[in-house]
Amino acid sequence: MKSSLDELAVLAAIVDAGSISAAAEHLGQTVSAVSRSLSRLEQKLGTTLMRRSTRRLELTEEGQFFLARARSVLAAVEDAEEQLALRRDQPAGRLRVNAASPFMLHVLVPLIGGFRERYPQIELELNSSDQIIDLLEQRTDVALRIGTLADSSLHARPLGSFRLRMLASPAYLAAHGRPTKVESLANHSLLGFTAPESLNTWPLRWSGGEGYPIKAAVSASSGETLRQLALAGQGIVALSDFMTARDRADGTLVQVLATHTVDTRQPVHAVYYRNTALASRITCFLDYLAAEMVTLAA
Repeated sequence: MKSSLDELAVLAAIVDAGSISAAAEHLGQTVSAVSRSLSRLEQKLGTTLMRRSTRRLELTEEGQFFLARARSVLAAVEDAEEQLALRRDQPAGRLRVNAASPFMLHVLVPLIGGFRERYPQIELELNSSDQIIDLLEQRTDVALRIGTLADSSLHARPLGSFRLRMLASPAYLAAHGRPTKVESLANHSLLGFTAPESLNTWPLRWSGGEGYPIKAAVSASSGETLRQLALAGQGIVALSDFMTARDRADGTLVQVLATHTVDTRQPVHAVYYRNTALASRITCFLDYLAAEMVTLAA
């Protein structure tokens, strides 16, 4: 049987206090409990650690050898506990984050400076993927996912949502005309996603009801690719506000069919595994991101 930390602490307390009774008082235990702990430790080690007399206790040679190493173990555990407490107050360590390229570029990257200033001891590793990844396989702490989540064993935290709009460049509209009704989109160059197909049903009211299924002239897997195509005057696109806010402010993309648009928002979730208490470096990152996205999603 191996010695326990409690037994090591009892041995050190007896030596420091000078007697079993004084050690019991210091530890808040009964004298009999401290005595049994010492006897149990000696039994496990198969040796006598202390010589007992009516007047005093004295370490044997084996006891002196063992106590020196026991103190090292106790000091290491105490140091580890102190360091862990510091990490709770000042989170530290590597944090691996995965997100789709557009969200990484337009949302995360502008926020990284403020996060690093607040938590300088966290080492960020940012990875982009336009496909859903396996967190364990990719050694990822947190993945940020846009849209409706599929059922999974992952824990999810909602961070906010962004409105979808139909957009085109002024150059495209000057060349091809501005659509005034949804049905006229059939005569326009439309930019769509290769997957999921649900993103190619635009949130528009028309004679067929709500939700207009498009036929894309150009398809891409990344929203950022579609944004660049729209900026280049290649057609009309449906994109989330988080990647087009500056374009709309600058006038390089303008909204079309606004009166026909159904108010639709794409949710953003952080997903992660959680078998025990969530690491402080993950918690502080999610708290920071959620607070900042309140302003971004307004």
